[in-house]
Amino acid sequence: MRVACAFDHAGVPLRETVLKAVHEAGHEPLDLGTNDPAGGDDYPDHALAVARAVIEGEAERGILVCGSGAGVAVAACKVPGIRCAMAHDTYTAHQCVEHDDVNVLALGARVIGEAIAADLVVAFCGAEFVGGEVGQERHARRLGKVAKIEAEGLEAEL
Repeated sequence: MRVACAFDHAGVPLRETVLKAVHEAGHEPLDLGTNDPAGGDDYPDHALAVARAVIEGEAERGILVCGSGAGVAVAACKVPGIRCAMAHDTYTAHQCVEHDDVNVLALGARVIGEAIAADLVVAFCGAEFVGGEVGQERHARRLGKVAKIEAEGLEAEL
């Protein structure tokens, strides 16, 4: 699997860790870098770059890193078809894929260290959506409702 990765200036401290963890988990990192490690870049630019790579099929999943993870998660979720979740524990990192078919992981470099970041990347990359499995249809049903909200906004009738 190809994983698009991008880091704003605050996410740079986890850059090598994330790229290495993707590779060591048996996947191919697509390094979309950072524009300015000194702080002159904006996290929405990185979120859009990863979202574009996922939506256009350059990558199957993405990982975004900023200071908290919150900013890149908010920005990425504005792109139709992107389901981005912030995770700072391994349960959430794999469960968000398994139950919610998340395709972009957001991490906060000012919140977690290198060892936890590597574990989260491995958990995220190794997870698969279970919504098509017998007894797990509820996840596909719920994801359908999320897609309806994305398409119809406040007009959605669930």
